[in-house]
This record gives sequence, C-alpha cells and structure tokens, in this order.
Amino acid sequence: MIIRILIFIMLTFSSFALTAQVSPRISSSLDSSKSVGSGKPRLIFQLEHESGGELKMNERTKETLADSYYSGINFRVGFQSQYRDSVTSVYNELYNYPIYGIGVYSSTFGQEHLGKPFAVYGFVAIPIAPKVDSKWNFNYRIGLGLSGRFNPYNEEDNPLNLIIGSKNNVYIDLGVQANYRLSQKFQLGAGIAFHHFSNGALALPNTGINLLPLSLSVAYSPSSKPFDFRKSTVPPMEDKQELHFNYAFGFKQIDRENDKQYFKSTLGAYYSKHLGYKWRIGAGMDAFYSASGNDKQVAGDKAGSFSALFSYGPAFYIDHVLNSRLYLNGNVGAYLHRNKFNGESSPIYLRAGVRYKVYRDIFTGVSIKAHAGKADFIEWTMGYGLQLKKKK
Repeated sequence: MIIRILIFIMLTFSSFALTAQVSPRISSSLDSSKSVGSGKPRLIFQLEHESGGELKMNERTKETLADSYYSGINFRVGFQSQYRDSVTSVYNELYNYPIYGIGVYSSTFGQEHLGKPFAVYGFVAIPIAPKVDSKWNFNYRIGLGLSGRFNPYNEEDNPLNLIIGSKNNVYIDLGVQANYRLSQKFQLGAGIAFHHFSNGALALPNTGINLLPLSLSVAYSPSSKPFDFRKSTVPPMEDKQELHFNYAFGFKQIDRENDKQYFKSTLGAYYSKHLGYKWRIGAGMDAFYSASGNDKQVAGDKAGSFSALFSYGPAFYIDHVLNSRLYLNGNVGAYLHRNKFNGESSPIYLRAGVRYKVYRDIFTGVSIKAHAGKADFIEWTMGYGLQLKKKK
C-alpha cells in the first residue's frame, strides 16, 4: 500500500506537462516577435532549510514534543511552463505558469522517541500576481507525499511517543514564499509552511504531528533567458454539469488495545457544476461500509446487522481544478445514520484529497476522511464522471 501511495503521487504531479491540454485559446494580443523566452519549461532547483513551529495543541503532543526542537531540509526539482510551451492550455495562464515537481524532505526533532522523518512528495507552486520586470516574486505551494523513518509508539519499546503509531505516514505540505531574484539564475527566498503527518488511523495512536515552521531558501535555474510571461485572452468556460460516481476503500484500527485493522469502503454519487475554470461545486450522497460492525467486541449485540455495518448521509462537494485532469477534492457531509463504535465519532464528516483523470472521464485518487480533525481512514478512490449538459 505504501508503494502505491508513492507511485500515485509521483505520476499525478509529474504528468502535468503531458495532460494540461484543454480548449484552444484566442491568439495573444502581443507581437510574438517581442518574445525573448525559450518557450521550453524552465527547470528549477531549490534547497530550503526550515525550523521551529511545533504546534502542541493537546496534552499528548505537549508530552511527546517536550524538550524537542524541529529542524528540516527540503530539496525540490520543478518545471515551470512558459507561453510557447502551453499554447493549447488555459490552465497554465490562469495559474500564472505554476511550477510542478518532486521534493525530498528530511528532518529531526532532536528526540530519539520521535525518529528522524523523511518524505518524498509531489508539489505545485502557484505564482501570486507575478510582474515581468520585478525582482520580487511570491507563490503558494501545495504538496502531498509519503513520509517514513518515524519511531512509532510501542507500549514496551517506545512508550514516550504518544502521537504516531506507524513508521510511514502521509505528508501534507502547504506553504507561502517570497523570493528575491539576485540574477537570472539565482534567487533567495523566505516563507512559512504548514506540515501535517498522519496515517489516517491505519495504526493507533494517530494524533499526528502539525508544524508551522519558518524557512529560508536558495533557488537555481540553469537557463539565463528571461521568462516568457505572455498571456492570451481566455475564452469563457463551457457550461458543464456532471454526475460523478465513485468507490473507495481503506483500513482502520478502531482501538489501541486491538491491533486488528478493519476494512472500510465508500460508495458515492454526486452532481456537480463548474463555476469557471478553477472551481466546481455540487452535492450528493455517501454510503459507508465498516467491517468492524461484524465484530462483537466492537459492535456488541448489533454485530452483523445492516445498521451496524452501514452508515450514510448527504454531502456538499467542491473541487479546486488545477488542470484538465488534476484537481483537489473536498467534502463536508452530515450522517443520517452513523455508528460511534465504528469510529464515526461526529455527526459531521470531512474529506480532503487529490484526484486525477487517468483516461477521459475515469478518475482515481486518494483522500482522508475525518471527523472534527480526527482521521477516520484513508480512501483509495476510483470513479467515473458522466457529462449531463454542455453549452457553448
């Protein structure tokens, strides 16, 4: 399962240049003879150091992170498309020519019971209001990957780690960065990030680690040619309404006293409508199956009954569309029926993840379902989108 996570993340973020083709654009109002850029994607290397910012939000994290100090290093390799390289894509222009790439992360807390975590992740860094002649530039970053080398909780061998129960965890990275260009090839940066480590309740404890570090970085690009920032007139978005059907599965540990991992699955159906190129909203229904409802130690006298095995409810649906195939998915739902003994601790459930169209309207993805900030399980998702309406 860990290898699947890593492969999915790598393919999702590295395939942008091959899959971002959508509606043709209207010709640029700028004379192409004025272009000085190469038109090829710009290769960018960045080395970053970050430190501090441990968020100790409950007694478990306060106890586990006592006397610790966080320090981490990131090395990122990214590709930034330019105008000539993206003449068939509106998304490159709408997001100010984002940088897609792969990152490697290593860190320490200075405490043996926590370990020395590393991570491999895919990321997208989206420029904020770029200016052609300015030495300053700003961006925000979204990253998702897999971490390892944690020293997990063990009642006998490692009782001091009360927040992480597995060596390998999902790594979520959000960041904002300001950069100053020293030359065409080098720039210095400073920023703030948010990191989250969690295993989605695959192994307990799963309080997770949350960080808010400050960072300093240096970036290098082999190309000394000016970047081609030209943009075209973007045509209006076609009216699109769709039905989405998806199935997801995963595993969950219910109790720290019981090491057994129970199978869980989700069946969903949603209606959605585009609000321009970047956003899509909708609503639908989810039905959840929890194999723990078959266990008398978990469900008691209700074990094996339909009501113990299944829960369901309506949900609001939102996508942040990054290109024609890649998008971030989010849901807020309310149970009409739930079972607390299956880990459904709150009447409201949340979902956040990434999805990717592998072929036409067939998509796959990974997301975390949660209750009030506490993970329920990691959903491995596959599905199909059926177009209902299309107007020019």
